[in-house]
Amino acid sequence: MKTTEHYGKKVDLALSMWVKLARASTTFGRLTGRDIESYGLTQPQFGVLEMLGHLGPLNTGKIAKRSLVTGGCVTVILDNLEKDGFIERIRSSDDRRMITVQLTHKGHTTFQTIFQKHATRVTELASVLTEEEQLRLSTLLKKLGLGLKEKQ
Repeated sequence: MKTTEHYGKKVDLALSMWVKLARASTTFGRLTGRDIESYGLTQPQFGVLEMLGHLGPLNTGKIAKRSLVTGGCVTVILDNLEKDGFIERIRSSDDRRMITVQLTHKGHTTFQTIFQKHATRVTELASVLTEEEQLRLSTLLKKLGLGLKEKQ
């Protein structure tokens, strides 16, 4: 039974959009996640490598903010990346609480190697939409995200 029979057309439209968005996001996330895992990384680890690979060294606070995870989670992610030799932490000589994270040679090489492959996979997955549709969807998702941010 359609929800319009009980709640109205506007509610049905919003619920239908939400279900489609959630399903597409889950499927897209699962497929891109498998690709990331094929490189021996978790999605959060890949996110940090990508961030550092594109932006250069960052302090742990900026990494946490951009990763949308808690400081404790960032610590575990960084611990594992450091243990695997992908990153190094550098304490500030002025303020020992300030820690800058940067890619090691191994981390930079790994980023350069896997990012292009991952970008190609994402492009393949997105190709079910035309380039125009991808642009339109990106614009709409940005509008939705910014609009919802105001409601937090």
